[in-house]
Amino acid sequence: MQGFETFVDWSPVARLLLVGTLVAAGPLLWVGWRWRAATPVQRLRALTVLTLFLTFDLVLFGTFTRLTDSGLGCPDWPGCYGAASPIGAHADITAAQSAMPSGPVTLPKAWIEMIHRYLATAVGGLILVIAIVSTALRRRAGDTPVLWAWLTLVWVCLQGAFGALTVTMKLWPAIVTLHLLGGMALLALLRWQAVRFDGTPSPLGPGWRTALWGALALVVLQIALGGWVSTNYAVLACRDFPTCQGRWWPEMDWARAFELWRPLGAQGSGEALPFAALTAIHYAHRLVAYVVLAALLGLGWALRRAGHIRHARWLWGLAAWQLLTGLSNVVLEWPLLAALAHTGGAAALVVVLTGWLAPPVHQRSARAAQAATAARAWQGGRA
Repeated sequence: MQGFETFVDWSPVARLLLVGTLVAAGPLLWVGWRWRAATPVQRLRALTVLTLFLTFDLVLFGTFTRLTDSGLGCPDWPGCYGAASPIGAHADITAAQSAMPSGPVTLPKAWIEMIHRYLATAVGGLILVIAIVSTALRRRAGDTPVLWAWLTLVWVCLQGAFGALTVTMKLWPAIVTLHLLGGMALLALLRWQAVRFDGTPSPLGPGWRTALWGALALVVLQIALGGWVSTNYAVLACRDFPTCQGRWWPEMDWARAFELWRPLGAQGSGEALPFAALTAIHYAHRLVAYVVLAALLGLGWALRRAGHIRHARWLWGLAAWQLLTGLSNVVLEWPLLAALAHTGGAAALVVVLTGWLAPPVHQRSARAAQAATAARAWQGGRA
């Protein structure tokens, strides 16, 4: 933790929070005006859905920040050379850019990194509002998911801590990958809450839950592997498909590939990471992709046979999207647009599968009321 204490400058925290509050005020005012005639619960649900949308955007912008090598555009945290924006740090950024024109510190990269922090702070502020309003409505209506709202708030604070560590630990692959997974978990938490505000029961009955949980687990595993590929810059270790380096089983170093706690581009011993390890990282992601693709296609076929045609089309469409964008990353040599689209497809899969798994809160309340009525009737019969 020595690096964290050395590089974190707490002086611009208040100014960063002020900027985040100003950014968050826009969505709050829009929801208040757009849903001014709605009930408080309906406004809360609208704010949750909007926060989910903004979090999806934040995940994509975080990917954009990483893919443009802007993660160290401001090498301290939470400010930029102790300032709240690159404007105040212009002299330091110019000096760093003059010393190393190609980065990692340049003025455009500094702005990208700080915009990402502003957006993250705004999303955190919106989640805080959701938690507070959920608690207030729970006391009045008794049917808002307060526990999930506060759990989401705790989680977004942990995400902020991992965001700081990505900078202070100089983009260690394990930290960056965990930060990506944390963003996906935040999407799932917000999606879960949004569905629980909806009184419409899901057409997918309890019999589908095991299959859906299994598909979601495979998707999360593949996202973790994809994050490991990206953060280790192993996308171009294989530039052909379906073979890799012209072979079905190229030379690979599995032990060094999955040595988790190490700096970027190096082994734990400090030596450079061999190319065979990068090949193994890439190929592991490719092999699991076949399994995930088969699982999604099979689940979609089962849903279609059961009459859930719309659900099947969603799965097949997202599976095709991931296949095409994944192939584009390889054969087109990792273009930025394809990489962003691939991350967006993975995030969409998490949102969709979580939405199908989450039971509406009103549906749960109705079942609870029926159970209470049955219990009272049974006790009355015994008396």
